[in-house]
Amino acid sequence: MAELRNVGIIGTGHYVPQKVVTNFDLMKMVDTSDEWIRTRTGIRERRIADENTATSDLAAQAAERAIQDAGIDADDIDMIIVSTVTPDMNFPSTACIVQEKIGAQRAFAFDIEAACSGFIYGLTIAQQFISTGYCDTALLVCADTLSKITNWEDRNTCVLFGDGAGAVVLGAVSEGYGLLSTVMGADGRGGQSLNMPGGGSRMPLSKEVLDKKLNTIHMNGQDIFKFAVKVMAGASIEVLEKCNLKPEDVDFLIPHQANIRIIDSAVKRLSLSYDKVYVNLDKYGNMSSASIPVALDEALKEGKIHKGDVVLFVGFGAGLTWGSAVVRWAK
Repeated sequence: MAELRNVGIIGTGHYVPQKVVTNFDLMKMVDTSDEWIRTRTGIRERRIADENTATSDLAAQAAERAIQDAGIDADDIDMIIVSTVTPDMNFPSTACIVQEKIGAQRAFAFDIEAACSGFIYGLTIAQQFISTGYCDTALLVCADTLSKITNWEDRNTCVLFGDGAGAVVLGAVSEGYGLLSTVMGADGRGGQSLNMPGGGSRMPLSKEVLDKKLNTIHMNGQDIFKFAVKVMAGASIEVLEKCNLKPEDVDFLIPHQANIRIIDSAVKRLSLSYDKVYVNLDKYGNMSSASIPVALDEALKEGKIHKGDVVLFVGFGAGLTWGSAVVRWAK
């Protein structure tokens, strides 16, 4: 049996729409306030795609930037994974649409749907293909236009979400670098806590579905908060233990950007100093699975991550799902 290869991130990129919607803009739409949103979520503004922009448009922009950062061509990509809960359409997959947009004709392509945990799920999937030699280079794009499925009359959810895309290119790296361990989990018993009831085979689109806005995000905020606080720290400790590391060995933490109080709780339980944590929640809100790769790309561009650093990713999402990953940075 051939020896497994070490797999790491060799390129990053992100793209967000130009339109900014601030908390003050939302105050004109629903009964809320800038202070209420900031103190409970940490969000000040978010990016919103226009009516002519689909998820694949954001994804392709992020993908091209990641490919350029990796110093390769689109023809070098063997596999494309797109993580999204807002595909352009039910089929073909958004990954196939992205493949056509960026000209990666050699790649096979498919979507995954693990909500906000999609980046961790995608990393783990790509790692298996590359480590075994089935592929040499994989493109993982996490992209969503959550504004398209947001109920802008629901003040409890419309303040939370934004649109954006983050992408990474993965390939073989030197021994001791790259992905050291990952953890993935799911608990379908909590599925009703965060879902979009209408629009699928259980409840196809109809006048009633549209009138009741069942084709938009529905969330039990208290249930999600309790789940997230527990799982963010738990999954972080579990993934570190899998590669014989401790929280004090972490050089940088990039958590899913959903709520500042959830991030604060995880940071406190891991006893990390905040200069080791990247937060851009205030600028973008919750971009689902795009939040971690967008934050990663920004942190790299700002010079906060260096070769050899131990980087911890952790996220949670609808499903309920969660995931964490430890990377020793290879670039």
